[in-house]
Amino acid sequence: MNEEQRVASQQVNQPKPINTKTEKDYSKYFERVITAPSLKDAKKRGKEEVKYHKDFAIPQEFKGMGEGRKFFIRTYGCQMNEHDSEVMAGIFMELGYEPTDKIEEADAVLLNTCAIRENAENKVFGELGYLLKYKRENPEMLIGVCGCMSQEESVVNKILTTYQHVDMVFGTHNIHRLPHILKEAYMSKEMVIEVWSKEGDVLENLPKKRNGAIKAWVNIMYGCDKFCTYCIVPYTRGKERSRRPEEIIQEVRELAAHGYQEIMLLGQNVNAYGKDFTDLEYRLGDLMDELRKIDIPRIRFTTSHPRDFDDHLIEVLAKGGNLVEHIHLPVQSGSNDILKIMARKYTREHFLDLVRKIKEAIPNVALTTDIIVGYPNETEEQFQETIDLYREVGFESAFTYIYSPREGTPAAKMNDNVPLEVKKERLQRLNAVVEEFSAAALKKYEDQVVEVLVEGSSKKRDDVLAGYTRRNKLVNFAGPKELIGHIVKVKITDAKAYSLRGEFVEVVNRQEVEV
Repeated sequence: MNEEQRVASQQVNQPKPINTKTEKDYSKYFERVITAPSLKDAKKRGKEEVKYHKDFAIPQEFKGMGEGRKFFIRTYGCQMNEHDSEVMAGIFMELGYEPTDKIEEADAVLLNTCAIRENAENKVFGELGYLLKYKRENPEMLIGVCGCMSQEESVVNKILTTYQHVDMVFGTHNIHRLPHILKEAYMSKEMVIEVWSKEGDVLENLPKKRNGAIKAWVNIMYGCDKFCTYCIVPYTRGKERSRRPEEIIQEVRELAAHGYQEIMLLGQNVNAYGKDFTDLEYRLGDLMDELRKIDIPRIRFTTSHPRDFDDHLIEVLAKGGNLVEHIHLPVQSGSNDILKIMARKYTREHFLDLVRKIKEAIPNVALTTDIIVGYPNETEEQFQETIDLYREVGFESAFTYIYSPREGTPAAKMNDNVPLEVKKERLQRLNAVVEEFSAAALKKYEDQVVEVLVEGSSKKRDDVLAGYTRRNKLVNFAGPKELIGHIVKVKITDAKAYSLRGEFVEVVNRQEVEV
């Protein structure tokens, strides 16, 4: 280590005092922050070139920064956030940090946040208040806020003025900058804010510390260009950027070689994959057609948009094999008027036609969906159209939500004129239908033998194993722990409200495990 590196190392390891700055001081600081998030800039984004980097590596100057230190990451929200946390964990470990599941042991704490609903944001602010006591006990602890909430101007302003014990705020496009942000946080006496309104470039070879060795998430694209009126994601995640197919295929091959049993392909609008390519015609159907040839038992994808679900993708999924018979297809509403206000840009008739084509090609498909109730101006008749569509499609499950406005979206400017009591009553009625169809779908499995990927012990009983079928049904059964990580056959004996119970029959590939 030369003299310059030694001095830098000493600086990095200096303890950072708790911020005691006044609101006025922070206001002055905020004026000079040029990387603060801007929804206005995000809305003006054009077709700026997104650079593709295949040679990411952590600079040598940061190596060893985390020696003797531990990190803790709490993740809120979707699978994309979970996967981002895996990347950040990988970066921490490359820096020399060790993971811990106890906040009180951590030297660096990150909250990887979700902005999709107000309730998710409130949980984060509550957690930030809770973390203050740990900061007081250990002034050297770094506390950071990252993820989608960090891309919102109002959130950053609130953190600046209310949660002054936070040391770092960085956005969804800045994850690869974590070593630089940590170093600056150790050295600075002020809150470090690095949030880019412009979407980031595509970086390959980012380190990852995957959660488990059975199922893996694989990002195939970033961002969304749909701009549904209720959704903040196009602003927090940026425009659509697809990874190159050869990089994705290689990653899946490596995961297969390491024994992973299931891959989930991720994207905010996953079936828009490849639309941004200018040098080749290559879409999600083409990618799935190549991935189905890889020796890995199961491949899924989420989340899809009905507008981009093309005939070629349906044709490829119908080939089966390791492409599972479960499709999550968010409809949001069954009313054409509400769909128009939402800017979903498809009609009820288009959606039902798409469902018809999917079912004709894949007769045993399990369809699930997302639905929002109580959207601005939603009438009882329009809500009933949603109920009718749910019954007509025969969804096997759904994520259901009461509409809540997100600052910066067009819907937030609409008159939220459906009373909360009405929203809650409609949600209860919708959930009753969801439960009815879920129970009916599960009932059909009784006395059948299904293949289950065993993921671990049941949440309620350690002596009961749990896993999922190809069609994403939760199955609990008694069996030895040695079955975890393997695909087994289970005879279903009982259908519960949201899961199945069964008896172990045999391992699908017997030579792989001793039972």
